Amino acid sequence: MNKTTALTALGALAHPIRLDAFRALVVAGQSGLTPGALVEMLDIAYAKLGFHLKELGEAGLVTSEQSGRHVIYRAAYPQMDALLNYLTENCCQGAACEVTPGATSCC
Repeated sequence: MNKTTALTALGALAHPIRLDAFRALVVAGQSGLTPGALVEMLDIAYAKLGFHLKELGEAGLVTSEQSGRHVIYRAAYPQMDALLNYLTENCCQGAACEVTPGATSCC
């Protein structure tokens, strides 16, 4: 991942509905969720959800798959992992982090 890709992903997550939707998809795991389930969980209008899922998809954070009459959305774990790795790649100046219980950082 590079800075531009990281900024795109972070920008996509920088909205309450998109962040909630992404977190719900992460919790759902590989089974994913339909838009109907997300609308119900997030208590938002279906039209709003479509826009936000599109933004998350363009950032590479979610995938969609047609399953019969339904579309299933899933968190894109490789992209999520790449973002987390990018954000923490220089943690502790490249040394392995050893988090002490109760500490606020690993360094």
